[in-house]
Amino acid sequence: MTDELVFYTNPMSRGRIARWMLEEIGQPYRTELLTFGGTMKAPEYLRVNPMGKVPAIRHGDTVVTECAAICAYLADTFPEKGLAPRPEERASYYRWMFFAAGPLESAVTMKALGFEVPPERLRMAGCGSFGDVMNALEMAVSGSTYVAGERFTAADVYVGSHIGWGLDFGSIEKRQAFIDYFGRISEREAHKRAKALDDEAGKAMQAA
Repeated sequence: MTDELVFYTNPMSRGRIARWMLEEIGQPYRTELLTFGGTMKAPEYLRVNPMGKVPAIRHGDTVVTECAAICAYLADTFPEKGLAPRPEERASYYRWMFFAAGPLESAVTMKALGFEVPPERLRMAGCGSFGDVMNALEMAVSGSTYVAGERFTAADVYVGSHIGWGLDFGSIEKRQAFIDYFGRISEREAHKRAKALDDEAGKAMQAA
């Protein structure tokens, strides 16, 4: 496919997840760095993402927002990279990718905001308790080498990014299973390239 691939991001955002995925697929892309409360809310970008949030990608005339969707789209669009699930991997792949996008994201955000669901209201919360979420996440990364089995997929980019961020900033528990899992996937060359690119972009934006 020859359509231009454009990446809208800020290096201190969830855009780091999409950056890693872009580096995994190895296709040329152009980066547009946006500022919080500034160019993210400008009319030009709101036509890309009405939420005024990053990341987003534009692939030709196609726009994709939301990190999990970006990871899945890129894996499906460039199947030769082997990051989309095989038939026998689909159940775990979709299960844990959507788990991270839903219950994990919700539970971590509520904890960071100091909000605790009263025990009698836990049935109303899709994520349940923070402890339940951590237990489920531990199961996701403990049964096999990778989330969908014995092969690295886009689900590892997404779930692994949440775990890596959480370990760095203390938003998830430092369980050995999480440390071991992230240690395995963070050694990938694409992850190292993505981190270096975002770190460099962050320094440049601060200096500007």
